[in-house]
Amino acid sequence: MAKPTLIQMKKYLDSKTDVELREEILQLMKLFPNVREYYAVRVNSDEDEIMEKYKKIIRNEFFPNRGFGKLRYSVMKKALDDFKKISSNPVCIAELMITYVESGVEFTNAYGDIDEIFYTKIENMYDKVLDHISQNNLENIYGKRLSAIKDRCMGIGWGFEDIMVELYYDYFSDDED
Repeated sequence: MAKPTLIQMKKYLDSKTDVELREEILQLMKLFPNVREYYAVRVNSDEDEIMEKYKKIIRNEFFPNRGFGKLRYSVMKKALDDFKKISSNPVCIAELMITYVESGVEFTNAYGDIDEIFYTKIENMYDKVLDHISQNNLENIYGKRLSAIKDRCMGIGWGFEDIMVELYYDYFSDDED
């Protein structure tokens, strides 16, 4: 089945009355939780509550209520991507990214050495969050937490400590600690 183009969608929407469009949006909200969350952010400003839901998804991959973490990177990436579709708030996005990195560092400190893929995923997200924070001038909000992450990496193998320290100092200088 072919996806409608933007031009086709514009024609379709133009053919609908305001009442029909409202009904269609309400139907989408009933059918799709992401649409409901999208409008919850816009109508009720429930951004923090919705962000907490996505933080919980990420955290659960490392520390579920029962058993061991599954570390499904695709689930964590999807949670972050889904939230970015709902909200463009750079603080909330940074919070989710930091949750991913903090949880990863806590996980390896709790359970010991993991595999190379694990460390690469955490390093990549740390780099992304550092860049995101720099791009959005959020250093004053997150500088101390990012430094604490770097510090909690001390003594972790596979070159993880070295890379995390290097990434941190690519964005922050000693006087900002």
